[in-house]
Amino acid sequence: MHALGEEFDEQLMRQVMSMFGILSDLYGPDKLVLKAGKLDALDLMRSSRIEDRILALERLVFEDPTIDKVRKPDEYETVLSDIEDEIADTIARRRVEDKIEKRISDRMQQRHEDYVNEIKMQILKEDSGPDTPETLRKLEELEQLEARQLARSAMEIIRPASMSEIVGQDRAVRALLAKVASPFPQHVILYGPPGVGKTTAARLALEEAKKVKLAPFAADARFVEVDGTTLRWDPREVTNPLLGSVHDPIYQGAKRDLAEGGVPEPKLGLVTDAHGGVLFIDEIGEMDPILLNKLLKVMEDKRVTFDSSYYDPADPNVPQYIKRLFEQGAPADFVLIGATTRDPDDLSPALRSRTAEVFFEPLTQKHIQEIVRNAAAKLDVETDADIPAIVSDYTIEGRKATSLLVDAYGLALFRQVQSDRGGAGGVTITRADLEETIRLGRLSPYVHARATQTSEVGKVFGLGVAGFLGSVIEIEAVTFPAREEAKGAIRFNETAGSMAKDSVFNAASVFRRITGQDMADYDVHVNVVGGGDIDGPSAGTAVLLAIISSVYSCPIRQDVAVTGELSIQGKVREVGGIFEKIYGARQAGIRKVIMPAENAKDVPDDITGIEVVPVASVSEAFAHVFDGDISFRKPNEE
Repeated sequence: MHALGEEFDEQLMRQVMSMFGILSDLYGPDKLVLKAGKLDALDLMRSSRIEDRILALERLVFEDPTIDKVRKPDEYETVLSDIEDEIADTIARRRVEDKIEKRISDRMQQRHEDYVNEIKMQILKEDSGPDTPETLRKLEELEQLEARQLARSAMEIIRPASMSEIVGQDRAVRALLAKVASPFPQHVILYGPPGVGKTTAARLALEEAKKVKLAPFAADARFVEVDGTTLRWDPREVTNPLLGSVHDPIYQGAKRDLAEGGVPEPKLGLVTDAHGGVLFIDEIGEMDPILLNKLLKVMEDKRVTFDSSYYDPADPNVPQYIKRLFEQGAPADFVLIGATTRDPDDLSPALRSRTAEVFFEPLTQKHIQEIVRNAAAKLDVETDADIPAIVSDYTIEGRKATSLLVDAYGLALFRQVQSDRGGAGGVTITRADLEETIRLGRLSPYVHARATQTSEVGKVFGLGVAGFLGSVIEIEAVTFPAREEAKGAIRFNETAGSMAKDSVFNAASVFRRITGQDMADYDVHVNVVGGGDIDGPSAGTAVLLAIISSVYSCPIRQDVAVTGELSIQGKVREVGGIFEKIYGARQAGIRKVIMPAENAKDVPDDITGIEVVPVASVSEAFAHVFDGDISFRKPNEE
């Protein structure tokens, strides 16, 4: 019995020690000792008595230091069973907790790795920008294209590099420099026909102004160029390349960091780019009137303002530069130089009142010939002697003249390369090269009517002007005695315009006043050769002279041109476009121009190569127009 009791105690002790082993594995030896110390079970664990160790197990498993009941042998089995159940529950919980903790740890590790990768990508993006392998490939292709350059274009070589190279515009260049290269530069509008150097003069004027010490332009002052035909007012105010606009967050224009914060972003326009320099607007007469008025406001304020319903000055996310743009605006202190081929009356009076006006002159044949010679020298080519003169017959535009020369140069070079010389030696532009260029371009001579040293009956040269270009108009008249007395008819080509028709009827009244004869005794046919539309009454004097010449068979000199409105009292009244008409007459080889005395003030002081005769009445023109004396008697009178 005693031996059996010892065997039972030994088995019980092994069971208790196994439980301690499980707890040691569960908590770890060190933690188990610490836990036993806190639960006042350390001494009980080290005791040799079985009941003490069971008590220690109770305190450790149930984590209750107040358990102090020493169990009796008949209670051991029940107590140990409860302890085993609790240990089993603890182990089950621990396994579940470990499993959950592992999953949590895995999730946290994955998120940490994702976060680290995101930071790495952000750093790489900041270092390399938004480029992708595809965009980088395209960038490389673009750089390769940039590196593959041809020689400069011929027009770049020919373009004037200084004011002294601008031909035929001495007065205009002086006037432009006086207004721009000054301590107080003015806004300027340049008027004139196309291809006479307005854009080039504007660009070079800024460079000349930079050399003037008193002028306000810095060495880095910009010349900002834009075409007025491309500028349009956007009523939504979403975009405005001239004045600038605000890219609100709802549009895709604002930067991402601003759009996400709901911050509108002002975009500066060309007026700010030109701050401190020159804003050049070509074809300014084609600008949208609303946009032009807004530009005039900016010119007065020297500042452009921005506004947006999305702007909140109290928003702490608004950058300082955006606050300044909304609250103070952007600087826009520039000199405006506009160019136009329109008549001054076609431009806005508000614009004209704020600008000085400079008029560029039509180019003469001599000017065109000089431009061609200069261009040939810059291209380093030889030309036949008559090349400049031929070019001047087909254009009055400097740009077109150089273009013809360059085209002929291309043909000459091609001909030389095709020859046995293989392109060796210099290039010579021949007359045949130029004539082929003219044929390929389907060009016709600019001047159709030319002066001659002869005289003709019933034919006179009048003068017209379109835009800034003057031209010679051939007017002819033929008269016959009426089939029935006082029942003559007047015929006139209607395509010449209503004003010219009125001039014919005025001429009929003056004819009777001067000659004492009635036009009703004649059938009169007046024709404007070519049927051109005569805008205005300036052909009246010429029509009367043609009719008188036809009726009295008195020849008219064909090197004289006439302009002037004819009043029914026989006076020659003031007309417009005198400056341009004189140039057009000289282009056609006219040696003498008859014009109203009231227009004498409009004649250039330094005009050469043509005589200008002012007359107050039509009778004063007779001696200059008719080749011989004229007697106003009936044609059938001896």
